[in-house]
Amino acid sequence: MINRRAFLGAIGRPASAAFVVAALDTIGMHRALEAIADYPGSPEEITGDEAFWFEVQQAFTVDRSLINLNNGGVCPSPAIVQDAMKKHLDFSHKAPTYTMWQIQEPQKEAVRKRLARMFGCDAEEIALTRNASEGLQICQFGMDFQKGDEFLTTTQDYPRMITTFRQRERREGLILKQFSIPVPAEDPDELVSLFEQNITKRTKVILICHVINLTGQIMPVKAIAQMARKKGIPVLVDGAHAFAHFEFKHEDLDCDYYATSLHKWLCAPHGTGLLYVRREKIKNLWPLMAAPEDMDDDIRKFEEIGTHSAAPYLSIAEALTFHQGIGIKRKEARLRFLRDYWAKRLLQNDRVRLHTSLKPNFSCGLANMQIEGIDTVNLVDFLWEKYKIIVVPIKHPEFEGIRVTPNVYTTLEELDRFCDAIEGVIKHGLPVS
Repeated sequence: MINRRAFLGAIGRPASAAFVVAALDTIGMHRALEAIADYPGSPEEITGDEAFWFEVQQAFTVDRSLINLNNGGVCPSPAIVQDAMKKHLDFSHKAPTYTMWQIQEPQKEAVRKRLARMFGCDAEEIALTRNASEGLQICQFGMDFQKGDEFLTTTQDYPRMITTFRQRERREGLILKQFSIPVPAEDPDELVSLFEQNITKRTKVILICHVINLTGQIMPVKAIAQMARKKGIPVLVDGAHAFAHFEFKHEDLDCDYYATSLHKWLCAPHGTGLLYVRREKIKNLWPLMAAPEDMDDDIRKFEEIGTHSAAPYLSIAEALTFHQGIGIKRKEARLRFLRDYWAKRLLQNDRVRLHTSLKPNFSCGLANMQIEGIDTVNLVDFLWEKYKIIVVPIKHPEFEGIRVTPNVYTTLEELDRFCDAIEGVIKHGLPVS
């Protein structure tokens, strides 16, 4: 049996043709997964095992001349996923009308089944999309409303989804209603109550982030969904920052609609996502692009987008295998460990304010911090120009700060350099231009 070091070392070497062949072979990959699964220790014990995570880090081909702490935007794929993508793309070009449409398109069904297994639902409830925005807009544009109907969401939901509702507002006379929530929020009952208080007789759908992209706040989706269902209101969940970030299944959410990007925490090819629609909801949800009437009950009607490559979708399989090889509990524990590593160090300074709860139920690897008295945008520019550190500026009407999102390939030395840079700004300020 292949040992752990051989497995993880191999996936870090894209030039290893023999391993790529084995990796794309289900038997070879099964043996490799058994090897890593046998690694001793609980997720909490492995969390700080830098030898283990060093091997995981070698699976990625990232540029170590810079420090990428914006994995919340889009993640790099490990070498094994990149290799699979290239192989599938090369094969499709041999005779596209045959290789892409007759061979590769049917193979996507296996990916659909694996994603459904991970999410804990029926494969006939999973559509393969290009990103969370596409999945959410399918729902936002696909539901029938009448003039005066209301959409309900918070002031912290994703701008693109707010823009989508605003367009329906302008075009059809619908109403978008938003309300504020605490930052951070550590009382689930309060959040459920805030949603309930803002529901009116005209509320027709609720949009909620599973993880708020601004702060990393984990929302009590199941409690909100069940409260809303009693009132006959469907809940649309933006899961862009949750899927493959920490452990959960659909039963933990009990929502009717869920959309996510797979090129974030799953590290799948860029431009891949999924949309979950509860089986009985499929028929009455219009697709974003037209589909024939005989597909009304078919989840695949949401995939009618014209000619597109199957290679990214087939390569999701390798991302799933890599993710499962690490183990979601190990990954979740490691991401919280990395967040705490930088956040707790910086919180020792009185000028640092964290807009993210460090309690496990309310956040994971994504967090937002602010240096009081320092402009966020100027700080982000300085970190890049001086140290080649990538973070995201968050300028919200209710708060501001930088969003920091390491991933499993992030090293402690990189986080030390980030903390050194922040502490330098706290001590000396930003240079005057």
